[in-house]
Amino acid sequence: MEALIKIQSELNAPKNLYNSFGKYNYRSAESILEAVKPLLKENGCQLTLSDDIIFIQDRFYVKATASISDGKETVSVSAFAREDESKKGMDGAQLTGATSSYARKYALNGLFCIDDARDPDADERPKQQQKSKAATASASTPDALTAALKAIASANNKASLMDVWNRYSDLHKDPTFTRHMSARKKEVL
Repeated sequence: MEALIKIQSELNAPKNLYNSFGKYNYRSAESILEAVKPLLKENGCQLTLSDDIIFIQDRFYVKATASISDGKETVSVSAFAREDESKKGMDGAQLTGATSSYARKYALNGLFCIDDARDPDADERPKQQQKSKAATASASTPDALTAALKAIASANNKASLMDVWNRYSDLHKDPTFTRHMSARKKEVL
C-alpha cells in the first residue's frame, strides 16, 4: 500500500512524555495517534484499533490490532500485553484499559515502523553510552551493590524506595539491583 509507505516515512512521533520513576522518555498510543491523524487525512486513509481479550495459561492478555485502509487495501498489525494480576490503586476496568493502551502502542509501532532504536537525540546517545559504561563499571563493585540492597530492604514506603532508586542510579542496569527493587516495590505499594 503506497499510502502506508508514505505515512511510515513521514511520521514523527517523538518520545514526548517522561517517566520520573524510571527516568526515561517515552511515547504513548495517544501521542502516536495525535501525530498520525494529519497524515491519515492527507493520504485518504482510515485507521482502526480493536482489542480482544485472550486467556492463555491462566493469564489474561489484551490483543490489540491496528489496521489501516486506503479503501482498496487493508494492512493490520497485532500486539499483545498481559494484564497484571492486580495493580494497587486500579480497579479491573482501569487495569484492562492500561493494558489495552500498552498493546495498542506496540501495534501502532509495528504498523508505522516506529523504531525505538532510532532516536532524535542520536548524537547524544554515544555520550550517554559512555557515561553508562563508566557508571556500570564503578557501580558494579560488591560494596555499592551490597549498600544498595540494604537500602532497598530498609525502604518502607514509596518515597523512601524512590530515594534509593535515585541515589543508586548507576545500578539501574544491574539485574540484581533491579530485581530487588521490583520485589520491594510490590511489597511497599
